[in-house]
Amino acid sequence: MSGVIDRIQRAKRPPYYTLSPQQAREAYVAAAEILDLPRAPLARVQDIELDADDGTPLPARLYAASHERLPVLLYLHGGGFTIGGLETHDSLCRQLALLSGAAVVSLDYRLAPEHRFPTAVDDSWAALRRLRDSGDALGLDTSRLAVGGDSAGGTLATVCAILARDAGLPLALQLLITPGASAHQDTASHVLFATGFVLERPAIDWFFDQYIDHHHRKDWRFAPLHAEDLEGLAPAWVCLAECDPLVDEGLAYADRLRLAGVPVSLDLYKGVTHDFIKMGRAIPEALEAHAAAGRVLKEALFDGAR
Repeated sequence: MSGVIDRIQRAKRPPYYTLSPQQAREAYVAAAEILDLPRAPLARVQDIELDADDGTPLPARLYAASHERLPVLLYLHGGGFTIGGLETHDSLCRQLALLSGAAVVSLDYRLAPEHRFPTAVDDSWAALRRLRDSGDALGLDTSRLAVGGDSAGGTLATVCAILARDAGLPLALQLLITPGASAHQDTASHVLFATGFVLERPAIDWFFDQYIDHHHRKDWRFAPLHAEDLEGLAPAWVCLAECDPLVDEGLAYADRLRLAGVPVSLDLYKGVTHDFIKMGRAIPEALEAHAAAGRVLKEALFDGAR
């Protein structure tokens, strides 16, 4: 991990927070798969659309290792609600589909600052409902459904799990990879890992400023730790990185889920930073996390349905 950080620093790329949102998106696309695994070939890779509640068609991409009628994971990408998309997370979604045997649908929800909070939440929740209703059209078994994501996408996945419970939409799993969960950067890990550990404090400030007004940050749809009731949610797999500003709030959210009686499987990967799961060419822990995610998805979507 230290070697990867050295390579990133030697590349001297301008930090995202010094760029415009559009420039940051282009830079993220250019760098996203340098450390990621090569895109695995799959039997089915299909660009689709899922409509937002306001009628806007949201691009999405379906991945599957076969043409069978498979259960589905809706995947919500990271990027601070401001950058990221189908291309930046293509390799990871292919790995999840390949290792789990399930279908994966990656959503291109609308980004800030053009679309500020709660648009990403609304888009993600709408896409989950549209996906559930599109099983026949897509040839998928959407009665067996999971939601997941990394970083900001992990936050969106937690929110979708709560909304799904409230709406009576059953989920088999919430797959939470290094999620954000608190309103403010006030935990010890935010201080300890503020500089030099890939996701730095100025970047978090910049992402949050693009996405949400300060006075809205205690809204549970941004900070799930502020949700009043977590009982009855889908089982969770929580994947955390030790050297990540977000690790403390991820642990706190996992603890709150457990206290609410939600089954939680927690994997804390030592000595790695935020976004490590997208560094499979360089970080063996990324491959371990891929395998763990594939295993828990398979157990939840296939074994749990037997």
